[in-house]
Amino acid sequence: MKLGKVEFCHFLQILALFLCLSGMNQAELSRSRSKPYFQSGRTRTKRSWVWNQFFVLEEYMGTDPLYVGKLHSDVDKGDGSIKYILSGEGASSIFIIDENTGDIHATKRLDREEQAYYTLRAQALDRLTNKPVEPESEFVIKIQDINDNEPKFLDGPYTAGVPEMSPVGTSVVQVTATDADDPTYGNSARVVYSILQGQPYFSVEPKTGVIKTALPNMDREAKDQYLLVIQAKDMVGQNGGLSGTTSVTVTLTDVNDNPPRFPRRSYQYNVPESLPVASVVARIKAADADVGSNAEMEYKIVDGDGLGVFKISVDKDTQEGIITIQKELDYEAKTSYTLRIEAANMHVDPRFLSLGPFSDMTTVKIIVEDVDEPPVFTSRLYSMVVSEAAKVGTIIGTVAAHDPDASNSPVRYSIDRNTDLERYFNIDANSGVITTAKSLDRETNAVHNITVLAMESQNPAQIGRGYVAITILDINDNAPEFAMEYETTVCENAQPGQVIQKISAIDKDDPPNGHQFYFSLTAEAANNHNFTLQDNKDNTATVLTRRNGFRRQEQSVFYLPIFIVDSGSPSLSSTNTLTIRVCDCDADGIAQTCNAEAYILPAGLSTGALIAILACVLTLL
Repeated sequence: MKLGKVEFCHFLQILALFLCLSGMNQAELSRSRSKPYFQSGRTRTKRSWVWNQFFVLEEYMGTDPLYVGKLHSDVDKGDGSIKYILSGEGASSIFIIDENTGDIHATKRLDREEQAYYTLRAQALDRLTNKPVEPESEFVIKIQDINDNEPKFLDGPYTAGVPEMSPVGTSVVQVTATDADDPTYGNSARVVYSILQGQPYFSVEPKTGVIKTALPNMDREAKDQYLLVIQAKDMVGQNGGLSGTTSVTVTLTDVNDNPPRFPRRSYQYNVPESLPVASVVARIKAADADVGSNAEMEYKIVDGDGLGVFKISVDKDTQEGIITIQKELDYEAKTSYTLRIEAANMHVDPRFLSLGPFSDMTTVKIIVEDVDEPPVFTSRLYSMVVSEAAKVGTIIGTVAAHDPDASNSPVRYSIDRNTDLERYFNIDANSGVITTAKSLDRETNAVHNITVLAMESQNPAQIGRGYVAITILDINDNAPEFAMEYETTVCENAQPGQVIQKISAIDKDDPPNGHQFYFSLTAEAANNHNFTLQDNKDNTATVLTRRNGFRRQEQSVFYLPIFIVDSGSPSLSSTNTLTIRVCDCDADGIAQTCNAEAYILPAGLSTGALIAILACVLTLL
């Protein structure tokens, strides 16, 4: 069988190691013969056992048992009277001993990585008596390592990141390979690292496994990811050494090395003048090759004639500049606007200022388009007044509207009848003059809110709306009257001058300076002997008795006509009748029972006078 150069060198190394170990074992045996052995007590004797630590090469692949070493006792004279036995780890199963010669052999292939040494015990026995001729002694068989394990990356494959544009020698990540061979013997576990794939961008430290950048100015925007293959080789990288590999994925992380730039130097957008306030006019974006926070921008209007009309903000998700309206547009007032807009990075890296400036400018022109608009009133709300005494056809006021478009179409007016169901008012279709159409009553409705419509004569679909508040001015057209229906009683045992009722009045009118009422008895009742009236000068009056001795059997009800006058101009008056019932009262003056029979109020009044008073009362009611 022919061997290659590598295999042949390997074979020679193993053979030399084997011969060396065999010589060591024999040499150790020879040297051991002169070592003393101490027994218990004071007697010093020469040690009879001849042995020491044995070495055996791992991974022996021969067909014959592998010779390990030899045990020998000084007691053994070579006549076969002594036999040797082994006990302990691997005795009989792995290691056997020739009981006559003491030669030890390994019968199985050994692996140092599974077990590095075996502890055994040896004893020499008298073959006839089977008794020990020497005390039992312990020894070790150590498994000698060979390079049979390749380095392994237990944590691979790796991923790592390094900022783009990093200088040469920037550390990226450290890889580590482990070798199961014996690190204390030879170079079997001494590993060196090399890079198989990833040059010339990255390098690796041979001893430490630290991966570093090898080229300057690596640009993420050109290539953002690299796949490296790292090799670890034992035997310090010499020929015949075993190797293992792992992959390392290196991602270039972003830095702010790209300034924002508008794709165009100018933009133009058309918007209708009817676009509502806060509506979006346009979206513009400055391109930035960076990502994340390095691409965050702010926009601002730095110049132009639309500074107060438009504003720009940034969309945090798309980094677009959003132009919106701040004020209403009017084609008839201004047909176009020009804005100078700047975009700038929010997070500038001082290391890359030389690549700037990190801002850019563009021009945005906004063209306002004409829209057919409805007529516009000169005022959003018109306030008018009219007296409730105004005759039908009285002019109240005038509204005015115009077509804001360049065509300036004529306008026709009308009243939205949903706001004037009773049709109290009319409007001249051409002039916008509002007049009364019915008699007005302030006490029924003090304020009328109506909507006036203005339509373009050329396009009736364009309708503008104006709002008119018509306040009705008061006149004194309502007479005063009792504030309520009084239930007045007088006790039979009432004394003269006793107060039996306090009255007040109301008036539906609303004079500017408030009401002032005057109370008195009518001429017919002024001289009656039963009751009198006192005006309190505070819009109230008090009814008092003039006598005592009221008797229900004689007269149970009295009717007292009271005359009330207001302070209007001209003043109005009314006569109101107070009904007074005679009742039987308890000691506290509380009415107990009252009789409903009525008699003529003033003694001696004729039937005709009474009928006239009752007719007056009915008329007032």
